[in-house]
Amino acid sequence: MSRGPEHPGIPEDPSARVIPRRNVRALCARLRSEGKRIVFTNGCFDLLHAGHAQYLRRAAALGDVLFVGLNSDASVRRLKGEGRPVQRAADRAYLLASLSCVSYVTVFPEDTPARLIGEVIPHVLVKGGDWKGKTIVGSDVVRAHGGAVKTIRFLPGRSTTSILARAADVRRKDPGSSGGRTGTSRSPHAS
Repeated sequence: MSRGPEHPGIPEDPSARVIPRRNVRALCARLRSEGKRIVFTNGCFDLLHAGHAQYLRRAAALGDVLFVGLNSDASVRRLKGEGRPVQRAADRAYLLASLSCVSYVTVFPEDTPARLIGEVIPHVLVKGGDWKGKTIVGSDVVRAHGGAVKTIRFLPGRSTTSILARAADVRRKDPGSSGGRTGTSRSPHAS
């Protein structure tokens, strides 16, 4: 299966930018040898929203390559609780890779990206503004290699948790909005 565009003007298949974990170290070493400034961030990115898009665009502006570490499904469940993630890792990775500002995505199974950061060794480690003044996982590794650690302010009022809460509230107020057939009324022409 071809990963490039089959027709002019059609973008590359985003899945080509989802990198298996075993290939991360070699890829990042090649990028550094080419003089690329690597920016790294990580997260669950369960329901991609405008806050994520703005954050990732700002992170990408800090270098040449934006590498996103994505928590695995099991990791998200341990961090966020039962019922999460809403979307499986393969879908979340594909959506992230579809963003023009994201260069590469890889899924990591640990609860923190510490080991992955040690493999990427980014020039810039980025986290959201809620981490300002806190110890950012991997910051020691990045600084030991001469890199920088930055925080980026979030777009107010946007979060996966708040979106899920609003959706649950809408559903409570309108129980008939199941998104599908409820089974109580059936057309005589339905098969």
